[in-house]
Amino acid sequence: MSAEPERPHLTARQAAAYLQINEKKLYELANARELPAARVGGKWLFPRLLLDQWLAEQAHGGLFADRLLIGGAADPLLEAAAMALAGALGDAALVAHVPSSTAGGLQQLAARRIDATVLHWGRADDSDARHTTLLQRQRDHREWTAVRVAWREFGIMLRPQLEVADINTLVAYDYRWGLQPGGAGCRYGLQLALEAGGFRVEDCGQAIEVPSARRAAAAVAMGQVDCAPGCRALAGEHGLGFLPLGVESLDLALPKGVFFRRIFRQLLDVLTAPELVERARLLGGYDLTPLGRVLPLEA
Repeated sequence: MSAEPERPHLTARQAAAYLQINEKKLYELANARELPAARVGGKWLFPRLLLDQWLAEQAHGGLFADRLLIGGAADPLLEAAAMALAGALGDAALVAHVPSSTAGGLQQLAARRIDATVLHWGRADDSDARHTTLLQRQRDHREWTAVRVAWREFGIMLRPQLEVADINTLVAYDYRWGLQPGGAGCRYGLQLALEAGGFRVEDCGQAIEVPSARRAAAAVAMGQVDCAPGCRALAGEHGLGFLPLGVESLDLALPKGVFFRRIFRQLLDVLTAPELVERARLLGGYDLTPLGRVLPLEA
């Protein structure tokens, strides 16, 4: 008779035995959100995979103390910083920026598939409130913190030789748009700008969906679309025109344990290095003055 396969989720009794602690302590950790757990139908369930990861993180500063995987929104400067740090550390660590979207990055961070995520959600003047609200919606937000990287200019990336005075002109004509899906910070920034003029995203002419801001910039550069929302740095990197719409806050959300890792502090140091400061200047649209500021996440 074959053995019953291991279940991916453990009951409280099974989890306590697995971790070799008593159930009272297990419930204390679960209620304090210090342990990966989910309450389903009034009962606590404990994902076996996440328990293993949690155990590894408790041991000697964490099994992944030499790893920094950054997800979320795409950003050319953070990509350059990750590459520079990866080059400096060589085989001693794994550092990479694997962008998706603001919403996608938050989901990956909650699932502990990445160590930090990039977010930008609306204009800089109310970004503290918007970013705090985004993070407070996440189940494990009490275990997280957020660190400001820069103010970043956002707007519309334009194909070369396309000159428009304002966003109303772009909406009035039947231009081809590259639009990211819902949950992308660039699309949300476009939505706010359009709403201020009495328009909707649906009013944009011919629209095709692109998975990321970097793919949107490539689509504009290759002539597949005429315009797409994005940041000035991406437009400059691809030799595109740019219609500015404002300034947004570029932040990193991450678990507090990752915040105190040496490898994360090294990333912040790289961003202050002369080579990266010069790269920010060449890309355009960055203000690194707020680099390193920690955002308060509690109301």
